Amino acid sequence: MSDYLKQQIANLESKIDEAKKLASIDPSMEELAQEEIAKLEKEKSSLEKALTGGTQQQADISGNSIILEIRAAAGGDEAGLFASDLYRMYTKYATNQGWKIEELDKNEGGIGNIKEVIVKFSGKHIYETLKWESGVHRVQRVPQTESSGRIHTSTATVAVLPEVTPTQVEINPQDIDFEAFRSGGHGGQNVNKVSTAVRIKHIPTGIIVKAQTERSQAQNREIAMEILRARIYQLEEEKNIQELSSERSTQLGTGDRSEKIRTYNYPQNRITDHRINKSWHNLEEIVEGKLDPIFDAIGEASKHQQ
Repeated sequence: MSDYLKQQIANLESKIDEAKKLASIDPSMEELAQEEIAKLEKEKSSLEKALTGGTQQQADISGNSIILEIRAAAGGDEAGLFASDLYRMYTKYATNQGWKIEELDKNEGGIGNIKEVIVKFSGKHIYETLKWESGVHRVQRVPQTESSGRIHTSTATVAVLPEVTPTQVEINPQDIDFEAFRSGGHGGQNVNKVSTAVRIKHIPTGIIVKAQTERSQAQNREIAMEILRARIYQLEEEKNIQELSSERSTQLGTGDRSEKIRTYNYPQNRITDHRINKSWHNLEEIVEGKLDPIFDAIGEASKHQQ
């Protein structure tokens, strides 16, 4: 991550030099150039503080706002229903904590079935509370459509991304492909008649994000860029963590979405967190948002890991 920050600082220094040259060549542009230089110097100072203060996460992220992504994985419709259950579980917990909830994007697959949902939570110490939730969540239960009573296993992935400011992750406009399209979701006639939904592709990383919940294209573009910054940041963090994990093992893992972290076993009324090898036998309460026992146990385990 330090190399990433150094590159951002170098980019800002180059822009500052260009602005200074412009001011010296064209006196009529001097006032405008000085304003630009002041803004760039402020961004540079912020990044330099992050660099000297340790990792970007430690220096910059307040932890008071996160982007939560939930996606249905293996298991067809049942995976979509499980993704919906997880979404309800986290939003109920957030409501109980008094956090602000802002749905950024949602792709439904049917009644009660979610293919993907992206939501923003804002409040105190959110990232610290939810950061260990990233990974594969597995459910074992008998679907309502299963007449023979056979237990099915389905999965959904969860990603918890800290909110990242434009100063922390600078995106070159030339590195993105932007597309506007008509939303197919709910929200009245406007969303279907006007191309307010947006899709953005970050060419260097191949990351694609979309947003369609707001009524204006500008608002959706802002949301999409917010999600994109968070995903680029996460990508850089994962590279950093992989380098560290080659030197030492971590009990709680890397937070990678491919890592199975928890099983929700309905027939046995049991939730098991595989990283700390601990189970709870009040599954119904937990999926209704009473997650504190799990969070407390994981928090304790993370202290011993440090």
